[in-house]
This record gives sequence, structure tokens and C-alpha cells, in this order.
Amino acid sequence: MSKVLSAVAWPYANGPRHIGHVAGFGVPSDVFSRYMRMAGHDVLMVSGTDEHGTPILIAADEAGVTPQELADQNHRIIAEDLVALGISYDLYTRTTTRNHTAVVQELFTGVYDNGYFIEQTTYGAISPSTGRTLPDRYIEGTCPICDYPSARGDQCDNCGNQLDPADLINPRSRINGEVPEFVETQHFFLDLPALADALKVWLDEREATGLWRPNVIRFSQNILEDIRPRAMTRDIDWGIPVPLDGWRDNPTKRLYVWFDAVIGYLSASIEWARRTGDEDRWREWWNDPESLSYYFMGKDNITFHSQIWPAELLAYSGKGDKGGKPGEYGELNLPTEVVSSEFLTMEGKKFSSSQRVVIYVRDLLSRYQPDAFRYFVAAAGPENQDSDFTWSEFVRRTNDELVAGWGNLVNRTANMIAKSFGEIPAAGELGAEDQALLDHVDAAYGVVGDLIGRHRQKGAIGEAMRAVAEVNKYVSDNEPWKLKGDDERERLGTILHVVAQCVADLNRILSPFLPFSANAVDAVLGGSGEVQPMPRLEEADDLDGGAGYPVITGDYTGAARWERSPIKVGTPVSKPVPVFTKLDPAVVDEELARLTS
Repeated sequence: MSKVLSAVAWPYANGPRHIGHVAGFGVPSDVFSRYMRMAGHDVLMVSGTDEHGTPILIAADEAGVTPQELADQNHRIIAEDLVALGISYDLYTRTTTRNHTAVVQELFTGVYDNGYFIEQTTYGAISPSTGRTLPDRYIEGTCPICDYPSARGDQCDNCGNQLDPADLINPRSRINGEVPEFVETQHFFLDLPALADALKVWLDEREATGLWRPNVIRFSQNILEDIRPRAMTRDIDWGIPVPLDGWRDNPTKRLYVWFDAVIGYLSASIEWARRTGDEDRWREWWNDPESLSYYFMGKDNITFHSQIWPAELLAYSGKGDKGGKPGEYGELNLPTEVVSSEFLTMEGKKFSSSQRVVIYVRDLLSRYQPDAFRYFVAAAGPENQDSDFTWSEFVRRTNDELVAGWGNLVNRTANMIAKSFGEIPAAGELGAEDQALLDHVDAAYGVVGDLIGRHRQKGAIGEAMRAVAEVNKYVSDNEPWKLKGDDERERLGTILHVVAQCVADLNRILSPFLPFSANAVDAVLGGSGEVQPMPRLEEADDLDGGAGYPVITGDYTGAARWERSPIKVGTPVSKPVPVFTKLDPAVVDEELARLTS
């Protein structure tokens, strides 16, 4: 059994999340975490709402509220949506807690004490109309390296190079299109060149494992070629104070939101441990070199997880060219793997709230089953290339695969057992065909589990659904509904016993993908309906005296094991209610009309 940290990207609190966001970080991380728990690993799954930075100030101004009020509102909305989607966090928290502030300041102090922060005069971008600092990502222009016309102020998504806003050709504000002013300002820069050799050794080791997705490892190695110091403070009044004399009380200097956001993985782990009553338990995932850690995000955040965060960890542990020694948290583990998804588009277009090319998680779940969306993401999501969500494909996959394939197998099995026996029948002597099917489905545990463990979720659910098709074929070939005589009753019982065992197995195998329906299917077959424990939203006190806030947590120790559990003969089975809802094809036109209304 391994200690496994599932570190899930932090949704930003400037508004509700849409389905493109959760397709990248939410569903893949949950499938992986649920499987790893079933396989016997000790999983700690953490995340929270990212609530600092200029975009929050801008959104708060537009809404006529304070930044804290906006963060409070959106944190609750996002947390409620993630619970409704079934994302099984051990702790989902936020970055405006006093615990997070303390952890971030400790990391800053450790990096500073080891010499990896450089104080420099640089140029900051200011909005001429508001006088407010513009964040790097809110400035766009032409890349000076590859001439890409839509490069951001922090990096070019086309060539992957790190940029500064002042580097851009014809820079403009993404907020209102105005040309920013650049003024001199003092900031602390993370000395990435002094950490480049250590980063290269780590990335080369990661490449040698062959586990990282090729696009992620290539991108990560490429950004080392033009590595330079990067500013980790900002001219802003909404964020975490810099914990140094002369800076601490400066109302307009704060730590960069991306410096503090990635530290959230550590601060959330520490908060979780404190809430369990064992304050040092987080160390089992962060200080033990044998523990594993997987970071889930969209591809636009790769640089922060394969360069900035590892550099912070190396600097804090004193592992760069300047040496040093670890701070009070000790030597902290680097990521085992950065699991980055590509982008999900919608009806062939990029998601855009302003252009009404969007569907928010809450809206989708108000009309459709969460497992229908989870199935779509697993089967057709942006795992290793951009993919497109269309309503026609959502309806087709729901009806033709989820309902007609898996749902039909569950319903016909339960109906036949309820009608002929009213309980799980005993099996007579198994024929070669019966045993072959049982062996085929049992082998799917290994095949599907291996694929999930290697973040090949499309392949995993594809193998599971192929096994579903095999069981459906077995039912059709054996035609148990034709076995009506007393002399055929034993054979009927054998077929239905075999099918029920396969359905129970496949329900476990599909349960990381489809946790809600897994519990429903288990109940259909007379089980307790507790194959996959679900997350819950709780109101929590701030551990250090701040305002309370909602968290996501749960007890997942009762998850079914990733192995066959023999079905119990005599378990009552009643006529079932369909687990999945078939969608009317008219849904497509209705939803497309919503987009244009």
C-alpha cells in the first residue's frame, strides 16, 4: 500500500466553474482517487478555491461587492457544484484561511533564507484608466520570440516560452483593450536559474519513467531552455503580505497569487491533518520519499506545476545551486507526475462567458445526471488532445452507450432475476462459456485498473464497456427468457447467477467513473448501495480564529475493494427502476437554443 497525494487544481473564485474546467481537473482526479482507494492505497485528495489576485478585484468591482464577499459567494457555489458532481475530496478548502497564510509565509521565509529570492527593480503594468496593477495573464500581445499574436504576459502558449508583459509587442489589456503603462517597481524574484540544474535532473528522471504524458514532459523541458528569474510579489492590496520587515506592513505589496495558490496543496494537507486531530499526519504524504503525488490540471497551468512549484519546493529544501537547508516543514516531496489535460471546447468554440459559449456545472447538473456528464468526460474528454463537447454527442453517448449498453444490462438482469426467482439464484454446473465469461470480466479488474493508474482513462472506460458488451452478448446468445420448463430451471439459474456476478463486477469496475449510479446499481441487485462513499459539504470553523467557511470532506474508507466479491445466493432482487435516464433527441435543439437566447 502506498501513500498517494491527489493534488487537484484550485478553481479560481472570480465566478462559477463551467464544464470545461471540471473536465480538466475534476473528473479525472476523482476517477483516479476513487480507484486508488479501492486498490488499497492511502489517498489524500486535497484542493480548494483560489481567492487572491487582481482578477478577483476586477470581478468584485463589477459586482459592487468587496473581494472577500465575492470570494465567499463563489467559494460556496464552487464547493456545492463539486459535491454535486461527486468529487471525493478529503479536504476542499480555500486560500483566504489563516492556516494557508501561515503556510505560504513559512514557504516564502524558507526560500528567502536559502537565498533563492532576489530583490530587483522591474517594470509593472498599470491600467491607465484605473491606476490598478494589471496581472500578467490579463495582458496580451505579440510574442517577441515566435510572433504568435495572442501571447499572454506570463507565457506564450504557442512556443511555451516564459515572458514578461513588457516583452510583448503591442501589449494590450484583456480587460478593456487599453495599452498598459509600465512603471518601475521593486519585487522579489524567484531565482529560477539557480534552480534550473536541479529542475532538469528531476524532469529527466520523470521522463525516464515513461509515465508522463509526452506533451507535458516536452513542454516542461522546453521551458527550461529560456529560464529566468520570475517575480513572486505584486503591487496589489488583495493577497498575502510579504513576511519581511519593510514589506510586511506595506499595504500595496502582496505575494503573487500563483506563488500562494500552488502552496495550497501543502496548506490544505496541513489543514486536513489539523482537523483530524493528528497535526503532523500530513508529513506521511509530504516528507516520506516513498509516497506518491499526482497533480491534476489543464494544460494552461503546466508551467506552474512543472517549473514554479517544483522550484519553490527545491528552494525551500535547499536543493538548488546555492544550497541551503529545509525549513520547519522539512524536505518536501516533488511531484511524481503532472497530469495535465488538454482543452475542452463547446460546439467547436472556446468557452466564453461573455460570448455565451458556456454551460456552468450547476446548470448542467440541474437538468442531467452527474454520471452522464462524468461518462462523457471519461469516454470523450480532453485527456491527451483537445476535444469538443457537443449536445448531439452528449445525447448520443448517453443513450447509445450508457443507457443502451450498461443500463440495459443492469435492467434486464434484475428484471429476469426478479421475475424468475425473486432473489439471486444458485449456479449449477458451469459450462465452458460460463466460465470464460466470468474469467473475462474478472480479468478486467487488472486491465482497467492498470489503465486508470497510468491516467489512461479513455482506454480504461473503453475496456470496461467492451466487457459490458461481452456480457450483453452472452445474455443474447443464451436467451434465458426461453428457459421456462422445470427441467431448464437449473440452467436458467446458472445463467442468471453468472450474469449477476458479472454485473456486480462491472459495477465495481465502472464505479470510479460512475459513483452515483454504482450505488444505485448495487441497490438494484440487493446490496447496501454503498459501493462508493460520497463527499459532503460541511460548515467549518477557521482553525485560527478567522471567519468560518464551507469545506468538502468525506469518509471514503468504506469504498468497495478493487476485486471480485462473490454475490450472495438468496439476496432479494425486486423489479428495478431504470438507473439511467434516456434523453429525448429534442434536448439538442433545446440546449443549442439556450446558447443563442
